[in-house]
Formats: sequence, structure tokens, C-alpha cells
Amino acid sequence: MTGRSRAGERRIGLAEHAVAGDGTITTIGLGSCVAIVLHDAEARVGAMAHVLLPDPSLSRDRANPARFPCTAVPLLVDELRLAGARGPLTAWLVGGASMFRSILATSGLNVGERNVVAARGALERAGIRLVGEDVGGEHGRSVALDVRTGRVSVRSRLAGDREL
Repeated sequence: MTGRSRAGERRIGLAEHAVAGDGTITTIGLGSCVAIVLHDAEARVGAMAHVLLPDPSLSRDRANPARFPCTAVPLLVDELRLAGARGPLTAWLVGGASMFRSILATSGLNVGERNVVAARGALERAGIRLVGEDVGGEHGRSVALDVRTGRVSVRSRLAGDREL
């Protein structure tokens, strides 16, 4: 497990993940990256990964499973099960913005959109129900999971704060 702890908060950075049975898990500065958030309401354990790229073929560094949705989801599920998760998992996605749409080519999906599509696919393959998301647009976000309650809060300087 990666991530830093501060008084009940586990803050993860780019291509990091965390699993917890209490407190909060947070990540800040989501642009085109996507936070994959998983929670087991019965066991009250949660997890988050801050994924960077939609597919390992887009990176020279493929060793870190938290870097890509297709490897981050199984990693989180395995670690949640080790932490006591036994019931069904639910998921949220946050991020996947197109931060520089005006300077990007207009053909095809941008990295943010591709991250969202890849994360949805990884969740579907794992049989995990997606219950909420705050994705796309052209603004950055930060996200926090309250592990005990399962509440997911999203902050954005440009789009305001909301709970999923």
C-alpha cells in the first residue's frame, strides 16, 4: 500500500493507492487522471487509486499496478478482501477532465476520457457496481472517501463542492 497518513487521513498521490478501515482517503489535483473509489458498506472498508493512464501500453513504466485502471481495480479488490471486505463493493469515479481541450487535436478521445472509459471497463469486468461519478469537463478536482460512512465528497475550485 502506498500513500501518506495524517491524523486519520490517508492522502494518495499520482499512481498511488490506499486501503483503510477508518478515517478518510483523499487525493488532490485530479485533472485527466481518475480516482477509482471502492467501498464495502457492510465491512466499512474502502480503497482509492489515483490512476494515470488508460492502458499499460502507453507507458514505459508498467510495474506499478496503481497506474492503470485494468491493474488498479484488481489490486484494490485484493487488498480490500485482505482488509475484511466480504460484501458487494460499490464504486465511484472522479476526474478524467480535458484540461487542455483548446490546444488538443479535435479527433478521438483525450486522455481523461480514455481514463474514464478504461476505469468503467475495469469495474465492469470485476463485477463492481458504479454508483456515482463526477467526470469529464475542463476542471480539476479533489476527492475524499469517508471510509466508515461511504460518503464520497468532490471539491473543485471552478465547479464547486458536491457529494456523490
